[in-house]
Amino acid sequence: MLAFILRRALQSIGVLIAVGIIAFTMFRFAGDPVNQMVAMDTTPAQRAEIRASLGLDDPVVVQFARYFTNAAQFKFGVSYQFRQPVSALLAERMPATLELATCATALALFFGILMGIYSALRRDSFLAKVLQAVSLIGISLPTFLIGILLIYLFAVTLGWLPSFGRGEVIKLGWWTTGFLTLSGLKALIMPSITLGLFQMTLIMRLVRAEMLEVLRTDYIRFARARGLTTRAIHFGHALKNTLVPVITVAGLQFGSVIAFAIITETVFQWPGMGLLFVQAVQNVDIPIMAAYLLVVSLIFVTINLVVDILYTIVDPRLRATIDRPA
Repeated sequence: MLAFILRRALQSIGVLIAVGIIAFTMFRFAGDPVNQMVAMDTTPAQRAEIRASLGLDDPVVVQFARYFTNAAQFKFGVSYQFRQPVSALLAERMPATLELATCATALALFFGILMGIYSALRRDSFLAKVLQAVSLIGISLPTFLIGILLIYLFAVTLGWLPSFGRGEVIKLGWWTTGFLTLSGLKALIMPSITLGLFQMTLIMRLVRAEMLEVLRTDYIRFARARGLTTRAIHFGHALKNTLVPVITVAGLQFGSVIAFAIITETVFQWPGMGLLFVQAVQNVDIPIMAAYLLVVSLIFVTINLVVDILYTIVDPRLRATIDRPA
């Protein structure tokens, strides 16, 4: 088991190095950031001085080595646009993104599992067919359109919820949260639904398919033959085995939610890392763009590693395969 964890950790480090190389190579040729930092009447001498101060005149190899050395220490340089350390900007925006992603994933898991169980156990009922239709709509509609429709309905027409922003937040050390204020909770509702709707429908369809497959297995027939109650069969045996692949999908989807929260944060002007990345792209702020990719990749591979370990704990067959000597 320890060898498996070490092997997966080394693979994760390799992924991070590859992402760092891609980020550096891609954004090295994304445009001249000096043009975004100076006025139209700036002289060539002043432009050259700024380029030298930023290290943009150094050879590519030197820039590459400096970039990786600093990134390993979570030092991503200074933002061209905000004139602040990128690490401080990401730390300031990270609570908003993680709070939104956690809430969206929790909603997706709770309602997705419930609807998946119901649509599997009552697959011929009218409500189950309605849930199937809703799941198709949730998968098909683009995220930005869902957000705009929610804003039009609940913010513009009904006036129940705020259309943008995070609301009032409370600082707990370096962390900021909107869970402890009414305006913060209201501001969280629509972005969470928008971001979690796709994951919810995906989990619902996965739970339904897996549960229908498990209910057809021999050990479920044997459990019925032993006289076990329907509740014990469905929730004590079938659901337990159904949730094994759901753990993997939910973990990977949480990383995807963080990575692809850009659209939702842009629609609702949610002050998270995704909105910061969009602003960086508009202003060719290369340090923020590269740092965002690395931070999101770190979160993603960490979640992936944790999910792999949990998967071996939940599924004894996989653990036996890993522990078996070669």
